[in-house]
Amino acid sequence: MLDLERLRSLLRVAISFIQSRWWLRFSDRHRLEAWQARQLQRFLRDTAPKAPRLRAFRGQPLEHWPEMDKTLLMNEFSACNSQNIDLQSALDVALQAEHSRDFSPQLGELTVGLSSGTSGHRGVFLVGREERERWAGTLLARTLPTRLLGHLLPWRPPLRIAFFLRANSRLYTTLSSRRIDFAFHDLLLGLDAALEALEQQQPHVLVAPATVLRALADAHLAGRLRIAPAHLVSVAEVLEEEDAQRIEHAFGQRPAQIYQASEGFLGYSCEHGNLHLNETHLLIEPQWLDQEQRRFQPLITDFSRTTQIIVRYRLNDILQLAPTPCPCGRAERTLTAIEGRADEIFWLPALDGSGLRPLYPDLLRRAIATAQANLEEWRLRQDGMDWHLQLKAVEPGETGAALCQALQTLFQQQQVQPATLHITDWLPDEPGAKRRRLLLQRRPEGTPCTY
Repeated sequence: MLDLERLRSLLRVAISFIQSRWWLRFSDRHRLEAWQARQLQRFLRDTAPKAPRLRAFRGQPLEHWPEMDKTLLMNEFSACNSQNIDLQSALDVALQAEHSRDFSPQLGELTVGLSSGTSGHRGVFLVGREERERWAGTLLARTLPTRLLGHLLPWRPPLRIAFFLRANSRLYTTLSSRRIDFAFHDLLLGLDAALEALEQQQPHVLVAPATVLRALADAHLAGRLRIAPAHLVSVAEVLEEEDAQRIEHAFGQRPAQIYQASEGFLGYSCEHGNLHLNETHLLIEPQWLDQEQRRFQPLITDFSRTTQIIVRYRLNDILQLAPTPCPCGRAERTLTAIEGRADEIFWLPALDGSGLRPLYPDLLRRAIATAQANLEEWRLRQDGMDWHLQLKAVEPGETGAALCQALQTLFQQQQVQPATLHITDWLPDEPGAKRRRLLLQRRPEGTPCTY
C-alpha cells in the first residue's frame, strides 16, 4: 500500500499532467497572454523576491527587473535562489555525482544538477521536490503521444522509457513509477554497453541526443539492435535534417524534440512534429537578431520555478520563428528550428564595407550538408579570417574540394569577404560530450558588427 507522502507525490504529478495536457492548451493568443500575465504577477510578487538579489524589485513591472545570464547566476548563486544555498555546497554534490556516477544524493530535498557546459561554462541548477514532480507531469503531458497514454492505466503494461544522457538526475527518475519503467543509460559507458539492455527492455519511448539516436539507428540497420520504439525524442543537441532522415529510415518515424536546458523546460514537439515554446510555464521576451524579426535570442522568465529563480535570463541559443501558424492550433509560438548558440554565428566583413555580417548556423550547416554526399562527420571553427574544418569522409580530398567550393558559393551569396579555409582530419569527441558542429573562437578584427 502506498504511503501518504508517495501518494501526494503521485497526485502532484497527475495534477500537473492533467493541467498541462488539457487545461493549459490555449488556441487563442490573447487568452494565453492573459494567463501569463496573471502567473507573472503572482510570481514577481510572491516568489521571485525570495531570492535576495531580487527583493528590491518587488512590485515593479518586469521590464524594470535586471537581466541575468549564466555568469551572473554562478557568481551570485546564493543570492539567486530562495533557499540561500551557496555555490560550493551545490557544486560539491554535483561533482560527487559526476565522479561516482551515482546521481541519487541530494542537498536536503533539493536536486542538484550540473549542465554539460556546451558554451564553455558549466552551470549548477537546483530543483525542489514539488518542482520536480510538477516538471515530470508537464513533460509527460507535452511529449507523450495519445496512442501511448493507455500504458498509464493500471490494467495495462507499464510504459517503458529508455533514456540516454551524459548524466542522470532525480529530475528524470521522478518519472519512474509502477506505471513507468524508466531506464537510464550512461553515455560515458558507450553505446555498445546499452544494446543488450535495450533489447531486453524493448522501450516504447526512446529518448537521446540526436547523435545517439543516429548511432542507435545505424546499429538497428546493421542488425546489431532489435527494438521497435513507438516514439522517439531528440534532446540536448540540434537535430539536423540528415540525422532526422536516417533515424526515420531506421525506425519508421521522425523523432520529436524536447527543448530542455538547465534553465528550464523550454519547448516541445506537438502531434504535427512542430516545435512549440512552453509559454504556459514561462514568459519569453525575444531579443531579435535580424530586421525581419525571425531569429532571436530568448530572454526567459520561468514563473513555474520556486527554488532557483529565473527572471529575464538571457539564453545563448538562437531560435527561428516559423513563418506560419502550426496546424495543431496551439497559441504558443512555433519554431522552425533551434539553430544553435550565439557563439555558432560566424562573422565576415561585408563586401560593401558596412561591417561584419552574420552567417547563421542554419546557412553554414546547409551549405556543408548539401555539398558532398559521402561526408560522414565535420566540425568548423572560426578564428578571425581563418576557418578550420575537420572532416571525416570516404574520399577526404574530393570531399574537401567540394566543401571549399560550397563555402565559396556561400560567401558570394552573402556578399562577404571569403575566409581562408584550413582542412584537417576528424578528431572524435570524448564519450558523452555534446556534438558541436560550429564554434566561433574569434571574430575578424577592426570592423563593427551589423545584422
